[in-house]
Amino acid sequence: MIWQGRLDGEELLYHRIFQRVKAENNYDAISTNDFVLHGFAVDEGVRRNKGRQGAKDAPDVIRKNMSNFPVIRPDFSLIDFGNITCEDGNLENTQNELAKKVSKVLLKGGKSLVLGGGHEVTFGHYRGVKTAFQEQKIGIINFDAHFDNRQPENGVGASSGTGFWQIAKEGEINSLHIGIQRNSNTLKLFDTAHQFGMKYILADELFFENLPSIYERVNELAESVDFLYMTICMDVFNASIAPGVSASAYNGIFADAAFMHLYRHILRNEKLIALDIAEVNPSLDIQDHTARLAASLANEWFMI
Repeated sequence: MIWQGRLDGEELLYHRIFQRVKAENNYDAISTNDFVLHGFAVDEGVRRNKGRQGAKDAPDVIRKNMSNFPVIRPDFSLIDFGNITCEDGNLENTQNELAKKVSKVLLKGGKSLVLGGGHEVTFGHYRGVKTAFQEQKIGIINFDAHFDNRQPENGVGASSGTGFWQIAKEGEINSLHIGIQRNSNTLKLFDTAHQFGMKYILADELFFENLPSIYERVNELAESVDFLYMTICMDVFNASIAPGVSASAYNGIFADAAFMHLYRHILRNEKLIALDIAEVNPSLDIQDHTARLAASLANEWFMI
């Protein structure tokens, strides 16, 4: 009942996304260039990070908002493997479960799309990419107001705010963080970013006239790695267009022409094999504004 929409006809020219989704549990069914979806219906990391819970309910809401988009590419295929949950509070095991499944997708030649859930999805998704391509260099593009590079607290463990600290501790980190807010990160987090070699672009720097400079930095990262993984935390956006998040930002970025030009530039890169969207919180949303934006961002990848 989640995947449904307006039925204009059965011919390919009429197709909408809900008509092209296949529910699966067999990873051998994946073909090269299939988009493969997992829901990460988890916000245990948000709870541990003392955020506003509710993101675990987002994957199905985003699916519903994706359903009615028209299919643009004749060869488009989306395989949905359902949701991963964390009923026992063991976030670490749940991240490992996601990693194993993502690895299977990528080794079959599929493109991994994960709908969160909290931003603790980052570590699990990245680990899945790295498991599939252990000898290759992975680049990460992170749209987020926060660095998410906190050291896990004793007795608490990993959270939605520790993903990049965990990644850095596993080896070299090659990341570019776009939309970082000075009023959302302590000096310690900026210092940690510098120590780890995390490159970043402040939210204030994302405007149309500055796109050539930002393109250079994106291209520099892409050229230095073998594969790209992009993660989007929805709290990077202004609260007026993304009210339903764990930590809303009154001065966040907008999904305007500058952002969309940059976003599509990244999506066109042939090295991009994995994308996730995190921190949509339906209980805080207003008429699905945030979920609809998240669905639109996923749909942009389908249209490239």
